[in-house]
Amino acid sequence: MTFKHLVLAAVLMAALTGTHAMAIEEPAFKVVLHEGAFEIRDYPPLVVAEVTVTGDQKAAASQGFRLLAGYIFGGNTRRQSIAMTAPVAQAQTSEKIAMTAPVTQIKAANAWVVRFNMPKGYNLANLPQPNDPKVQLRALPASRFAVLQFSGLAGTDDVTAKTAELQNRITTHHLRPTGPVSLARYNPPWTLWFMRRNEVMIEVAR
Repeated sequence: MTFKHLVLAAVLMAALTGTHAMAIEEPAFKVVLHEGAFEIRDYPPLVVAEVTVTGDQKAAASQGFRLLAGYIFGGNTRRQSIAMTAPVAQAQTSEKIAMTAPVTQIKAANAWVVRFNMPKGYNLANLPQPNDPKVQLRALPASRFAVLQFSGLAGTDDVTAKTAELQNRITTHHLRPTGPVSLARYNPPWTLWFMRRNEVMIEVAR
């Protein structure tokens, strides 16, 4: 990691901790069902910046985070800073996403999509274009997600166990999955494990 990337990561992580009383925007949603750590949520259309990276879950999250942090901290055609939002999402998908086509992380044949939601008020027309062609801007349609919240380090074993629990809830409620599993993280790496907020999410049919 270069010095520039270290600075970007430090600034971004400081924002995520709320060190300077900064309010980190999260996407709005409507709770359709709430049962403890399990929820069904309706999300409005969103605009995201995303990258497709390879490696295991941890390495892909780190690489994707650095690329997206570069974009929102001025690595774009207007050298414009864009406010950080939460969560950072990472998900796995069954096929590669075309580079011309949310931190979320999605896997595609040993590749992952790592995603930042863009703040409210931005759309594809008024967002600055990324300088790095690896960073792509996308408009996502309104969607419904089954979500399971959990704390901890969100390692591979944790995510596997929570995904199985979420899939059981989906079956119990007779929901039909329509997308891959996404891992959403809300805290920087140095947050104490028991204070970390994570979610596994699966898009389902309405």
